[in-house]
Amino acid sequence: MRTKTFALALLVVIAVGVHFAPSHTQALQSTIPTPADVLGFTPGDDRKLASWNQVVEYFKRLDQSSERLRFEELGKTTMGKPFVMATISSPDNLKRLEEYKKIQEQLADPRTLGAPANRDKKAAELITRGKTIVLITCGIHSTEVGSYLSSMLIAHRLVSANDKEIQDVLENTIILLVPSLNPDGVDIVKKWYDKTLGTPYEGTDPPELYHKYTGHDDNRDWYAFTQVETQLAVEKIHNVWHPQIVHDIHQQGSFGSRLFLPPYMQPVEPNVPKQIVEGYTELGNYLAKQMRSKGFEGITTDSTYDAWSPSRAYSHYHGGVRILSETASARIASPMTVRFEDLNSREGYDPKKETANFGPLWHGGEWKLRNITDTMTTCAFFLLKHAAENREEWLKRFYAIGKEAVRPRRKGELFGFIGDANVCTRETLREGGVEFQDVRQYTLNGKLHKNPRDAQGQLKSYTMLARMDQPYGAFAKALLEAQHYPNLLDASGHPIAPYDVTAHSLSLLYGEIFTPVIAPFKYESGDLLDADMPCPRFSGTIVKGWESSQGRQDPPPLARLLIYKSHVPSLDEGWTRWWLESAKGKSSMGYESVEDRDIRAGRLLVKQTVTVVGESNIFHITPAGDQPSRTVVFPDQPARTILNGYRAGTMPPELVGGLGQEGVKALREFVEDGGTLVFLNRASDFAIEQFKLPLRNVVSGLPKTQFYVPGSILRLELDTTKPIAKGMPKESIAWAEDSPVFEVVHDPNSSVPAAHVHVIGWYPRDKDPLLSGWLLGGERIKGKAALVEVTMGKGRIILFGFRPQYRAQSLATYPLFFNSLR
Repeated sequence: MRTKTFALALLVVIAVGVHFAPSHTQALQSTIPTPADVLGFTPGDDRKLASWNQVVEYFKRLDQSSERLRFEELGKTTMGKPFVMATISSPDNLKRLEEYKKIQEQLADPRTLGAPANRDKKAAELITRGKTIVLITCGIHSTEVGSYLSSMLIAHRLVSANDKEIQDVLENTIILLVPSLNPDGVDIVKKWYDKTLGTPYEGTDPPELYHKYTGHDDNRDWYAFTQVETQLAVEKIHNVWHPQIVHDIHQQGSFGSRLFLPPYMQPVEPNVPKQIVEGYTELGNYLAKQMRSKGFEGITTDSTYDAWSPSRAYSHYHGGVRILSETASARIASPMTVRFEDLNSREGYDPKKETANFGPLWHGGEWKLRNITDTMTTCAFFLLKHAAENREEWLKRFYAIGKEAVRPRRKGELFGFIGDANVCTRETLREGGVEFQDVRQYTLNGKLHKNPRDAQGQLKSYTMLARMDQPYGAFAKALLEAQHYPNLLDASGHPIAPYDVTAHSLSLLYGEIFTPVIAPFKYESGDLLDADMPCPRFSGTIVKGWESSQGRQDPPPLARLLIYKSHVPSLDEGWTRWWLESAKGKSSMGYESVEDRDIRAGRLLVKQTVTVVGESNIFHITPAGDQPSRTVVFPDQPARTILNGYRAGTMPPELVGGLGQEGVKALREFVEDGGTLVFLNRASDFAIEQFKLPLRNVVSGLPKTQFYVPGSILRLELDTTKPIAKGMPKESIAWAEDSPVFEVVHDPNSSVPAAHVHVIGWYPRDKDPLLSGWLLGGERIKGKAALVEVTMGKGRIILFGFRPQYRAQSLATYPLFFNSLR
């Protein structure tokens, strides 16, 4: 289409003798399709959603019809859909993209500018020529449909409008627009929405995760990089372009503010550079002011969302300001009416009271998809205006972050972190752009440390050193050190809840300890080990305790494994499936998902069939046969949800109800006949209650003023004589988040005697249980059980008071989980 348009424009030029460039541009602009031309509706129309194929087709049409946009596929998603990006700028800028990438690389790493004395001068010249790089990401949470729909509205205006504001944006910025960070979810949500349209269930969330494995947690993967979509965004966008601004467009609940913008509420993670805090504060306040001036109501800043975890904010540790915008939701694409009296407070504001960080008041009324897309697009263009008008300031701030990061550390300052690192740690750091060195020997506190050698005198391993004087040293520090979340309490002494979890020490989750070292630090470096070896996520050669506990490198295939899958989606269930399927080129554990109706009907009989796919042995479990399945795993989920499921009337009848007492009876018969039931975290409460086990959750019902653990890493001690802990170190970790803590009780009404309970893991009796994060009331759990095995009949029930496969990050406790499945 572009060639045909060009030829037509050329004929017009020859005929009327006008200057070529304007005529060519006008001809191209006149052919630019609107979203309605491709979709059949305008994004924001009530009850209308686009499929992912339609979105991709629209951007392809824009690419064909405009010289302002380049559209490309960066790779394939988890479910094989195209993961795409549009690059939008002036035609001249698009011709010089490699030049601008190079400028970004040099400003991000001032070491590339030569001697320190000359760097500022060279940087000033680059800043004169550079552009503000703005990355706009949409749709990571797929029920937040306004975001991916708005991407098409944003793109259309950028490529079709010719007003001065748009021309300035195109000239001074390069916009990287990702229509969706989770394309698979676009179709998952649309399919469910279209299916329920016109029914009592219209506007409900799908009864499945909207990312195949991680659901909402796809936005918690920005430091572990487990998912394909995260890897594509980091490798193909962030690490290539180093954007100064990342505009992450989201939706929030329906009954709070109409729009959240930064600055973020406290606390801010201490490794976020001060220039980043200044940047998102300045830009967020500017956006709020401009939106209010345009008549938008119900806007809040400095509330609800914090800037604590790198799992949500990769750019904060890579020179880019993250502007999270959260617009109030409707019922997917269906309108709703919100009464003023039904508005609810969230942390930091009351939507019924105008304050310095909230207002003007929104008095309720109809809220629909058009309100959402109008809010999102208006805010996005104010952000682009600021990025264009303050181009030099954004580039100067970006350079200042890099300059501070790479400067030599002075005596007494933190020099870096040193420790024994497995392949997974190395791969994670490498993915995040962190440089590290392998060290043969080093001196610490006056003592010389040498790496061990084998019988032939060859080095068996190197110690890894991550120095601070590099562009992304702060990212490494955030991952390798323990977190000390502040003890934030309100006026009545209740903890102020963090937005998400409080610990992100991948070193501890991976089963390692890194030591901070102070400048000056003497060491002898060696060649990098395992430079190209991928992290298999679970393998005896990587996860401590695995190889010795199994006596072989690869875990043997497990037959007859079932994973409980409630109709109420569970994030932990998705992560469990990913863990079971993620070993590339290794023997993967076969499993079958089992639902409430299967268990209620007693369908826990299976037989094994084997299919070889490529280099991986994938064992498919097929219902039927006469052999009882060996293990059923219940991922983390509230006990009440497992028992009752969806309430009648809230979802279609075939999805309503949980296991019920009929399912409990079937499970009891299954375990008494020799089966194994494994319950993770909150699911353990279900087992204690429904099977009348001689155990008590000692923190159940306690107010948060007495006990609170909102996502932290705790010390765990293990009885390594027990098969489940075989090969593990005696001291490990536990990821605790709303977790039960067990105590054996002697109750004559219990289904089994207390002697049938075997405590395998417990919190230390004489140490602070907290390793990283935040814990209130730690004294209450000292010496209490965190992992127990209960024998019942011929079978057993295993209760984890933590998540041993937490977000595919807790490699240190993978062996415990694996051993429980044997």
